[in-house]
Amino acid sequence: MPERNRKDDGENGRMCIVTRESGDPDALIRFVAGPDGSVVPDLKRQLPGRGCWVKAERALVDKAVAKKAFARALKADVKASADLGADVERLLVAQLAGMMNLARKAGQFVTGGMNVDKAVRSGAALAVFHAADAAADGVRKIDQARKAFMHAADEDEEIPSFRFATAAEMEGLLGQNAFIHACALAGQAGEGVVKRAIMLEKYRGGGSVRAQGDARQPKS
Repeated sequence: MPERNRKDDGENGRMCIVTRESGDPDALIRFVAGPDGSVVPDLKRQLPGRGCWVKAERALVDKAVAKKAFARALKADVKASADLGADVERLLVAQLAGMMNLARKAGQFVTGGMNVDKAVRSGAALAVFHAADAAADGVRKIDQARKAFMHAADEDEEIPSFRFATAAEMEGLLGQNAFIHACALAGQAGEGVVKRAIMLEKYRGGGSVRAQGDARQPKS
């Protein structure tokens, strides 16, 4: 995060304004005051000026709005939209979709049931992704591959599995790159996909997104 923002985020630095707990910036969302008096999410943590932080959970963002915590934390006459929690979720989804496109260009995100099955069984997959409305049979086959790899490699956890959007929603987000089954592979972009998927899952409170296990780290 740019040094100017560290200096401008108040005495408590990266502390959630709702829970009053400090944390890693990857587990928090930064907000700043917009020029129009609105509260603006700063997911990239790059916007100038005084900022404040909320733990990356939808319920806590909603609570900060309800309690008018942003005005106090930002020491500014700002008003948070009642839809701020939903706006943040849309931004997180768009951020994940954008990283998927980057990873795909880098050869670190593959789609198609057979390709995903192969990547999982070989140990190349960091995480798998399904459309929320994917056919149960297709999901079951990849789940079997995840279990097979876990036992063959003597891993403690299965490769994590996420569902963050329906096929129609992904078509709107990814266009021709929309998928029913996909997986992220090792590499900076692939790891970025998993990182953002975990953050979205946590933000949603484990509702629309399902993950199993922790993101696997590539072995050195």
